[in-house]
Amino acid sequence: MNQIKRCASIAALICCALLPAVASSEGGSPDRALIHKSSAPAWRGWTSEGFPSGWRITDGVLSKQGSVDDLVTKEMFGNFELTLEWKIGKEGNSGIFYHATREYDHIYWSGPEYQLLDDANAPDGKNPLTAAASAYGLYAAPAGVVRPYDHWNRTRILVKGNHVEHWLNGRKVVEYDLLGPDWSAKVAASKFSAYPNYGRAPSGFIGIQGDHPGALAIRHMRIRALP
Repeated sequence: MNQIKRCASIAALICCALLPAVASSEGGSPDRALIHKSSAPAWRGWTSEGFPSGWRITDGVLSKQGSVDDLVTKEMFGNFELTLEWKIGKEGNSGIFYHATREYDHIYWSGPEYQLLDDANAPDGKNPLTAAASAYGLYAAPAGVVRPYDHWNRTRILVKGNHVEHWLNGRKVVEYDLLGPDWSAKVAASKFSAYPNYGRAPSGFIGIQGDHPGALAIRHMRIRALP
């Protein structure tokens, strides 16, 4: 009987492994990988049409060691669920942009940013508004959720209509509404007030900040388009 149960369990595991990706409770299409084992065809450079030098992909891990060109998706996304794992070097500073456009010279002048940071050692870690998982400069994330540098963190970004959620290591740490009165007031009081269309595009590019020094590694990056 034990042997039969073991065989049944193995068969169930095999079946699960062969099932296609399915939509989450948020609905939408099955998710898809943005980083493959040895390539990343979904990406290009912010200033270069091809995949910029300084970024490398090894066994499904996208990484950089110093200041390089920002990465940006070739496709634009409106409503989506983005998941990834990341680790950053000591004093490292990077970010994930969304709803970014090419209206301005720099991606961070149009796209809100999910901050990736070594909170304990990078200067931005001293301010909750610019610490890891914050909506950079606008909405603070709580301390103590991010793991130390050189340790993997899990991130989830959800955008549905104007509603945005930042998740870090299984915990929702930021929630806000784009274009709402609170958001508009915070933008008006920030450095982003210099860019009238900051965060106002209904869809845009996903970006990865590369132009800050320090090491960054990203793996298991997947996106799901939502209705």
